[in-house]
Amino acid sequence: MLTDRTAVRRLLHIDASARLGRSDEVAHGSHSRRLSHRFVTRRQTLRPDDGVIRRDVSACPPAMIDQAWIDASFTPPDRRTSIQSARLVESDALTAELLAADLLVIGVPMYNFGIPSQLKAWIDNVVRVGLTFGFDRRRRPEPYWPMLPAGRSVVILTARGDYGYDPGGRLAHRNVVEAGVTIPLNYIGLSDSHTIAVEYDEFGDERLAASIDSAERAIDALVDRLTGAAPDHPA
Repeated sequence: MLTDRTAVRRLLHIDASARLGRSDEVAHGSHSRRLSHRFVTRRQTLRPDDGVIRRDVSACPPAMIDQAWIDASFTPPDRRTSIQSARLVESDALTAELLAADLLVIGVPMYNFGIPSQLKAWIDNVVRVGLTFGFDRRRRPEPYWPMLPAGRSVVILTARGDYGYDPGGRLAHRNVVEAGVTIPLNYIGLSDSHTIAVEYDEFGDERLAASIDSAERAIDALVDRLTGAAPDHPA
């Protein structure tokens, strides 16, 4: 969790929903975009001097990694060809945005129990040996280590068509959204995470309305806590 709440911070805001409109603006709009917008807007109100970088991986999907990307990524920078360096330009930019951020906010819907492929492509582009994680086969007992500085957090704001995906719920075993985000990000050093979700989207009745209201109130409380506007307590 962020420790110095008075310093200027930088937030990286990622949206991954294929629905480009928010559900509070258009019919059948994205709930995850609605939640991430609320989080960022409230935080900007409380911390107007903080910078915000916005990355819409659905509107502008990162390239999927391929053989050329792998070859370039695992070649030491001083030995890369101009073609290899060019192949990593996008990945370098995405990684630089992540490294510059103190807080990562991701609006991510559940698609077929997991994350959208565009967000997976973003993750694959920023989990980079020598940049966001280290590797040394001679290092014992663990040859891998995270390279992101400590004290950074990730907020996952998600939406689900069904209900009961939270821990202990009827469908918790089918929820691989949070794991799909937190496991690779924890691997590079983002170990402090918070999740807030909307459920019942496919039902579209009063349960959906109640879930949205609960999620928005939880977002307000989380923003207040992370910015120091409210006392710390478990999320």
